Amino acid sequence: MNTKAFIFDLDGVIVDTAKYHYLAWQKIANELKIEFTHEHNELLKGVSRVRSLDIILELGKVEASQEDKDRWLVQKNEDYLSYLVDMDESEILPGVFPILKFLKENNQPIALGSASKNARPILEKTGLLSYFDAIVDGNDVTNAKPDPEVFLMAAKLLNTTPENSIVFEDSVAGIQAANIGNMTSIGIGEASTLHEAKYIFKDFTEIETSFIASLIK
Repeated sequence: MNTKAFIFDLDGVIVDTAKYHYLAWQKIANELKIEFTHEHNELLKGVSRVRSLDIILELGKVEASQEDKDRWLVQKNEDYLSYLVDMDESEILPGVFPILKFLKENNQPIALGSASKNARPILEKTGLLSYFDAIVDGNDVTNAKPDPEVFLMAAKLLNTTPENSIVFEDSVAGIQAANIGNMTSIGIGEASTLHEAKYIFKDFTEIETSFIASLIK
């Protein structure tokens, strides 16, 4: 069997930590008396922490000093991490584990390509760390998606060309990053949002191992 590189985003693809980000941001928004709904939260998908805070402040038309912003960023991360303490394998999204297992059994290299700075502890808590041959997260990159840096770095660590790399993503910026990087993009989520992806599935339960095998050939 041939070898391809399979690169996974984390939030919304492997685990649903988006709900914890939402709760942590909502807490800050409430303190600032800014309305912050699930719809608003969609604006933060695949966006850096710094930019996310700016978006929330813009929603509330709130001006803030850098000192205040820095304090809120630390607070947000501490709140978010407190939610992660109780994470376990039950947080893995449906259908993900069988695909990782199939890739591992077929000796396909697997990497994580995520903006999250907490990727390693999350993979440890969910018992998935051993499935990944390489991890590139928010601590390793300087450019946010749709810049393809995170995925290009992952492909390089797996000793694979971008053309032989397959990316699973749930955000528009992530799909764009994969496409710009000349990789095969697979959208996990709504087709109306992720229409730029080469393939789209609502979630991993829709992905057959035969489809993965066809990508490897």
